[in-house]
Amino acid sequence: MSLFTRKRSESVASLGETALITDIRRWLGSAAPESPHGMGDDCAQLPISFEQQLITVDPVVYGRHFDDEIAPRHVGAKLLKRNLSDIAAMGGQPTAAVIALTLDPLTKLAWLEAFYRGLAACARKYQVKIVGGDIAQAHNHFSASLTLLGRAITKRVLTRQGARIGDSLYVTGRLGGSLNSGHHYRFKPRLDEGAWLAQQHEVLAMMDLSDGLGKDLRSITPDDARAQLDQNALPLNKGCDVRAALSDGEDYELLFAVSGRTKHETFLSKWRQQFPRVTLSRIGELVSAHEVKDSSLNLECYFGYEHLR
Repeated sequence: MSLFTRKRSESVASLGETALITDIRRWLGSAAPESPHGMGDDCAQLPISFEQQLITVDPVVYGRHFDDEIAPRHVGAKLLKRNLSDIAAMGGQPTAAVIALTLDPLTKLAWLEAFYRGLAACARKYQVKIVGGDIAQAHNHFSASLTLLGRAITKRVLTRQGARIGDSLYVTGRLGGSLNSGHHYRFKPRLDEGAWLAQQHEVLAMMDLSDGLGKDLRSITPDDARAQLDQNALPLNKGCDVRAALSDGEDYELLFAVSGRTKHETFLSKWRQQFPRVTLSRIGELVSAHEVKDSSLNLECYFGYEHLR
């Protein structure tokens, strides 16, 4: 469905901001609680929490994260799921979200309704409340930015720091080809897997894969270490090669480091008992710079996606 229209009667301009917000509330339905715990005031009131709080933000931008070939309901779901993947990467549980919408007055009402209904369905599935947001006007542009709140469900919050030389590197699922396969909007955020991993003392660091393994791996590797990958161990999607796995991005899988003292078969057995349908692969290890084998992948050749580069 085309995002924009030349017919004013089909566009958000036919309503104006106030009436549009009323419709957005209706489209969101039970995913949006009433004021003061939801839309309607300058801020929403959230219940006091004694757990560690998590917060993340990610957008979807027309022409960058989606185009007219992707159904608007999938775009709405992708907006939330991108943020859910960040919460999953720290072993957390999502709670509430706000959305900043920037759009052209000639944005199609039918498109926007389907977008919000897709977002609402995803929010109900993952028990997230949409508690507010904002609308701004721009020419020939559409973007939606969602800020998601979450909470830690264990005393320990996994971060990108904590890995050490000698640790093993693992990834969930399969990598590569996200754009051509549609995985970049059909993916399932690894919330259950992330929460379980946060409870395993041998897991020392974790992040989600959004910009490609070749780039994201640098964020979890300590300054005094190098990632030594076995290209034969990379879990490739059908039709993908090593370059696709390292550079395509938008896999939304989990990359994590496990203590080098942990036996692979023992850890894999525990994983399979919990998640028998989710592939888990040991793709390499962290070594000191002088220990990197000649047969190891040269990660300097794979960059992934970097904004503004």
